[in-house]
Amino acid sequence: MGRKRKRMQERDPEVVAAATQVELDKATGMPQTKGTRQSLLGPYASLVSIDNPNPTTRSSRFPNSPASPAEMDWSIHYPKYFSPRGASDNLDAGPSNSAHVSKKVEFADVGCGFGGLLMALAPLFPETLMLGLEIRVSVTQFVADKIAALRVQHQQLADGIIPEISVPEGGETYLAEKEAAPGGYQNVSVIRANAMKFLPNFFEKGQLSKIFFLFPDPHFKARKHKARIISQTLLAEYAYVLRPGGIVYTITDVEDLHLWMVQHLEAFPLFERIADEELEKDVVVEHVRTATEEGKKVERKRGEKYLACYRRLDGPTRPKVVEA
Repeated sequence: MGRKRKRMQERDPEVVAAATQVELDKATGMPQTKGTRQSLLGPYASLVSIDNPNPTTRSSRFPNSPASPAEMDWSIHYPKYFSPRGASDNLDAGPSNSAHVSKKVEFADVGCGFGGLLMALAPLFPETLMLGLEIRVSVTQFVADKIAALRVQHQQLADGIIPEISVPEGGETYLAEKEAAPGGYQNVSVIRANAMKFLPNFFEKGQLSKIFFLFPDPHFKARKHKARIISQTLLAEYAYVLRPGGIVYTITDVEDLHLWMVQHLEAFPLFERIADEELEKDVVVEHVRTATEEGKKVERKRGEKYLACYRRLDGPTRPKVVEA
């Protein structure tokens, strides 16, 4: 088989989809992180353009991005809070998508990875909708499968079908006296999206109260700095979707990237840095430091973590919606 024909066959959507199935742990029913990166794709691991696309390129890899926030069907992600589009409104079905103004996503984890932060925050804020945005296919699928498994297990626990739940990565065991986690992870979801291009397509002006950038790709080479998740142009979009008083959380183990993010955030007039004394009282900060896989990896290597959080000031913003 010629090289050109082989490349075309490998790029077939069905072939790629079959190669990115996440395996579940037989004992716990939870998806496994082992093999999710390279070995999960097997012979297709070299398809960097599919599983780890360049976020700065404009392409058709995200055809499902809504043209505007109003066109987003949140019932797929939060069935407890939204009924499917077109479904008739009734009390048993819960609030309809047309009435979603009363319930909106408030936390956004940009580049959520394996969803560690989302899983940690979901029980702490059971009535707050939070969304992870991840650009990689296989990692997004892993987080989606993990959320689905947690929802099923918590429902079974509530119904008395199972006596307890074991969460493998943390080792916690939840007894059946009460619901394992408040909200049963119905308030958390993930979507494959390029946040550098389409963030205002998902969120309205001032919709978010917290946005997270945890251990982002440092893009060390100078010619790659344009791909960094924090820049003057992107900060305008983050300021647009973040409400006044909302918080931007950044953390990295790369000092050069930390200084870059601080420099750009300090220079942007709609953000002010939050003092360390105030951050000590924020229950979210500890999870920002420790909940993600990257954060745990840094701890194992006894590396340094550089945290910087900024509050959104009140002021004008200009929307920027990109056509999908």
